[in-house]
Amino acid sequence: MPKATRFDHQTVVEKATNLYWEKGFHATSMRHLQEVIDMRPGSIYASFGSKEGLFREALQHYADLSLAQLAIHTQNTDSPVGALKMFFKSVVIDSRHTAPSSMCMLVKTISELTDDNSELLAEAKRLLSVIEQSLQDILQKAKEHGELSESENTTRLARYLQMQLMGLRAYARTTDSDALLTQMIDDIFVHEPFLLKSR
Repeated sequence: MPKATRFDHQTVVEKATNLYWEKGFHATSMRHLQEVIDMRPGSIYASFGSKEGLFREALQHYADLSLAQLAIHTQNTDSPVGALKMFFKSVVIDSRHTAPSSMCMLVKTISELTDDNSELLAEAKRLLSVIEQSLQDILQKAKEHGELSESENTTRLARYLQMQLMGLRAYARTTDSDALLTQMIDDIFVHEPFLLKSR
């Protein structure tokens, strides 16, 4: 029985994540949640405390998926920079054909929420920082593999990549051309400081 309970909880969070990701926090009503996750409002409150509590878990689930995806790409190649490039293509190009929204859920949340939802806003920002730190960790590995100069500031570079990723996902909404998006991603990784990777 405990396993079944955990599985049901996870399934609910996954469904809620997709719904929140598609509609945003404010546009997702309790009726929407009730229809999608097949739970009555009383059960939602009993399990998650509130609509906000479920949204918080959805944000964490989304971040966990992003981090897992990044880890898979890192494991599938000996090149840290190559892993970053594959991650970019996966979330910018591949996921826009299958995901509820082409926008990053965390960025979408930060764009939508105000100080009226300060705790959720802070959580989305925190999770973006966690992902940025993961990018920095991979960049540090790139140094160790000789793909980046030892003098490269990985904190600054991780921030730059995070910004590029946000922009690319927004730009992807303006074009149907996967080839164009691929070229734009390639352009990021063929200029300094990534020139070392081709040596």
